[in-house]
Amino acid sequence: MSGYILSIDQGTTSSRAILFTREGRVHAAAQKEFPQYFPEDGWVEHNPEDLWNTVLETCRQVMTDNNISAQEILSIGITNQRETTLVWDKHTGKAIYNAIVWQDRRTAKYCEQLNAEGLEDKVTQKTGLLIDPYFSATKLRWILEQTPGAREKAANGELLFGTVDSFLLWHLTGGKVHRTDATNASRTMLFNIHEQCWDKELLELFEVPEAMLPEVMDSAADFGETEAELLGASIPVQGIAGDQQAALFGQTCFTEGMAKSTYGTGCFLILNTGEKALKSENRLLTTVAYRLNGKPTYALEGSIFIAGAAIQWIRDGLKLISDAGETESLAEQTPDDHGVFMVPAFTGLGAPYWNPNARGAIFGLTRDTGIKEIVTAGLQSVCYQTKDLQKAMENDGVRPTTLRVDGGMVANNWVLTFLSDILGAHVDRPEVIETTALGAAYLAGLQAGIYSSLEELQELWHCDKRFSPEMTKERRDELYAQWQNAVHKVHE
Repeated sequence: MSGYILSIDQGTTSSRAILFTREGRVHAAAQKEFPQYFPEDGWVEHNPEDLWNTVLETCRQVMTDNNISAQEILSIGITNQRETTLVWDKHTGKAIYNAIVWQDRRTAKYCEQLNAEGLEDKVTQKTGLLIDPYFSATKLRWILEQTPGAREKAANGELLFGTVDSFLLWHLTGGKVHRTDATNASRTMLFNIHEQCWDKELLELFEVPEAMLPEVMDSAADFGETEAELLGASIPVQGIAGDQQAALFGQTCFTEGMAKSTYGTGCFLILNTGEKALKSENRLLTTVAYRLNGKPTYALEGSIFIAGAAIQWIRDGLKLISDAGETESLAEQTPDDHGVFMVPAFTGLGAPYWNPNARGAIFGLTRDTGIKEIVTAGLQSVCYQTKDLQKAMENDGVRPTTLRVDGGMVANNWVLTFLSDILGAHVDRPEVIETTALGAAYLAGLQAGIYSSLEELQELWHCDKRFSPEMTKERRDELYAQWQNAVHKVHE
């Protein structure tokens, strides 16, 4: 079967459109960055029009630049930054407020209040999540509270809520379809992951009218068809998954115990737990890995808010480098015991600490400290935070011994060497590192009948390079103890 699968990868800092061949290879890609808005300390927003326009522009660009017609695109998959919250007018499609990004911490006090009322156990039991500003429910409530007239309009059924996938799908289908998939729904703090439906008790708690919510579908499903004039012909949208679950799918981690870690703006380690929704005793999240044929597969997830964003800050904020590509050679010139530790808690600490009020810090500075030590500390912070997640999973009785990695940072061999050393585990980098977009393409391809089974997809995964630990256990433990000491200073 000739033709391509178009994957829309709407991320935190850019939107990308990638054309994949049937063999899961990247044929062509287009990317556009868009602005981030920080109206107050800990607040992060996007202009919803930027999200939609950059998606449409990159889809058109990848088709035009490569002379691909809409007729050659067999199916579309969408993957998206998760938890980011939008509310828009059902008739005009215009958002009533900026998109509140997953990193945003404005609802921290409200979350503290809910925790003080002893509600966390109930929320965790139903959703697998902790009460935290990270998730969509409190952001949605904030928009309804703070936007004049919004509560009344929502009650009258005039407003729609969605995560980014729903917003894009609504626009791609010309406002005909309001749907999401089970992975995105599972990140809203409004969805019961055991019963696989919106939870009436939680909707009441967060004061959300049910009429606003999208219909929840499998991750591979017939979501709708694009308006013909957008891309030149009508194309079916047949796969949707939140970015981290899409990466797990793209890494073909279909067997219980397999794990992947994605290094983008943040870092997310997800371990497939099969049919069991394991409850973490170590403040990890229980989430839907994917849902096929009405049957959910579950996962344990550790979320780190700042990974690649730390390097972006070193580049754009401190201006110590002009390109992220420079970091590898700087780190190679620096001994791993240089004594500097960066804790990039710019928007609080994620798993396993869940401290929205923590702020970033750099420890161990001396007169000898220079650019290369600070850059290396930034890279190492990503690996140390992954170790935090590995330890938490270990304490929950599941230890990933091999990690499949992806995301922009994994092109850096030094990072993966240090990661393998500090984890004491094999780290496998696949040949195709665009696994988030690939996962969405695989889901769309499954629904379109391009792929017949998960086994067929597993055969398409190929390892580019395996990194194996060489550091002694004593050295690893010593460095990790120093890291924990640094973290506890900002976590107190």
